[in-house]
Amino acid sequence: MKNYPLLILFISLFFVTTANVAAQDKQTNTLDNDISINPVRKILLLGDSISASYGMKPKQGWVHLLNQKLIEQQQPYTIINASVSGETTSGGLSRLSGILASENVDHLLIELGGNDGLRGYSPKLIKNNLLQMVQLAQSKNINVSMIKIKITPNYGPRYNKMFEQIFEDVAKSSNINLLPFFMETVVMDKSLMQADGIHPNAQAQPIIADYVEQQLKTIMTTES
Repeated sequence: MKNYPLLILFISLFFVTTANVAAQDKQTNTLDNDISINPVRKILLLGDSISASYGMKPKQGWVHLLNQKLIEQQQPYTIINASVSGETTSGGLSRLSGILASENVDHLLIELGGNDGLRGYSPKLIKNNLLQMVQLAQSKNINVSMIKIKITPNYGPRYNKMFEQIFEDVAKSSNINLLPFFMETVVMDKSLMQADGIHPNAQAQPIIADYVEQQLKTIMTTES
């Protein structure tokens, strides 16, 4: 009988402690829910060796550097890099459906066409491949942007003019964003290029990252 007061005190403390823990759990869950309200938007980058860190470690490439900056700036979007060295528009088109089936993405950024041009592929083929990629993404309500590509004048001014016009025509007919050629300033500086004269070196990657960052910031702000 004399132990009853102690027993009652113990039971009271137990319920108070349990209630506090439950309240803390509820606050934690609320915080987690608040974080999930603003999920990171995913940008799928479908590119070639320029975006696949050719000739260097992946962490040296502009895509990795840009993703790190986006994290530091707490930007609400990130890049999923599906770029492959040597990729053509035909290869990109053949892979895109499978990628979209396995990844939930909000935006498609196309950086393809350079290898097609260097191999002298038909402008009509390149255009059709790009259009099909755009249409495939748009059919899934995915916004699309495309980077304009320029190539060396190996095939003469006529082919180069037709090649560059491809990107203008696809962007206009599909109503998508066309980003300027992101290698424009880099290719003019030999110290920023690898020995092959085609691929940017590690020193050029931060420059490309900064340039694409500004382009994406404008696009993603408009879409948000």
